[in-house]
Amino acid sequence: MTTEADDWKWMARAIQLARKGLYTTDPNPRVGCVLVAGGAIIGEGFHRKAGEPHAERNALADARARGHDPRGATAHVTLEPCSHQGRTPPCADGLIEAGVARVVVAMQDPNPLVAGRGIARLRDAGITVDTGVMQAQAEQLNPGFIKRMRDGLPWVRCKLAMSLDGRTAMASGESKWITSDASRADVQRLRARSSAIVTGIGTVLADDPSMNVRASLAELEPAVAGLETRQPLRVVLDSRLRIAPDARLIGLPGDTLILTLNDDPARITALQDAGAEVRVVASAAGKHPALQAVMRLLAERDINEVLIEAGPTLAGAALSAGLIDELVIYSAPHLMGDAARALFHLPGIVRMEQRIGLEIVDQRRIGPDVRTVARPRTRDPDLSASVT
Repeated sequence: MTTEADDWKWMARAIQLARKGLYTTDPNPRVGCVLVAGGAIIGEGFHRKAGEPHAERNALADARARGHDPRGATAHVTLEPCSHQGRTPPCADGLIEAGVARVVVAMQDPNPLVAGRGIARLRDAGITVDTGVMQAQAEQLNPGFIKRMRDGLPWVRCKLAMSLDGRTAMASGESKWITSDASRADVQRLRARSSAIVTGIGTVLADDPSMNVRASLAELEPAVAGLETRQPLRVVLDSRLRIAPDARLIGLPGDTLILTLNDDPARITALQDAGAEVRVVASAAGKHPALQAVMRLLAERDINEVLIEAGPTLAGAALSAGLIDELVIYSAPHLMGDAARALFHLPGIVRMEQRIGLEIVDQRRIGPDVRTVARPRTRDPDLSASVT
């Protein structure tokens, strides 16, 4: 007799499996599946990479490879089995054909192509379906996929490194290195899980950054070590096209997208010849890329999770626009003085009631530093927010 505690136990394992695809499934969601019969796991799997079999079919294949017949088993799946033909056949059909007796689903798929249809197909085939087991934990696996499907926007993180007195660079602009090797290694995990990394032209001109993932999959997640490291889309907001064609980030593996207001054909051609894609986008106040339009454009390109790595101007503009879902702040144990540069440029805040409230959802040591993950509390966005 299966109990609620059993369902939670097996779903917890399915969520562990789903996390193994954290760096490789984009733009697909991370999904895990566990097949149980007689109180024991007979097969398990996770979605490894877009275009490859989904978690349910991998779990079925694993059960058969172990010599088990999945007929009559219970499948615990972190996301509703798909019901449409994409690059792979519908997972709902695979479970039906395998003869499973019951399916436990953590959350319904927000994708309009599925959105309850997979559950309905299973039930129509006579399979018992229970939903909502560890739903909150399952949702944490795919914040970007869920937000893109529901709101047409990506999940936006902003990563910042600061001294204990809240400074990100000396007055001269010198900023290497504020935090430790351990924190910079941790940032590689943030980059690797992101669909795109966004920065401003000021950061490019000052630092000539790479904005790429330098950690191998073997370091990040051994279960997918055989796959190629996926490079996030590098996005530069550059109103006047001041970026040089030989900027480091353009020549690295992966794609670079430059969003601008400048439609000068010669400049655009030079950058495209160097390997970048250039798009002229909507402006805010006729001077800067409109950040809301930028994020919608990225969502239209199947971008689930955006990581902003930039200076105080872009970080402050995105925060003021209400576009940041999560702040990841690395604090180093030293002081840089009041002449150094601040964490955010927020010129509109002059009274205490205008403060931006934060909810701290995680805080831990990373080497000698402290990593704080915080989410802005709901406030009215500044829709005029922009950045050069």
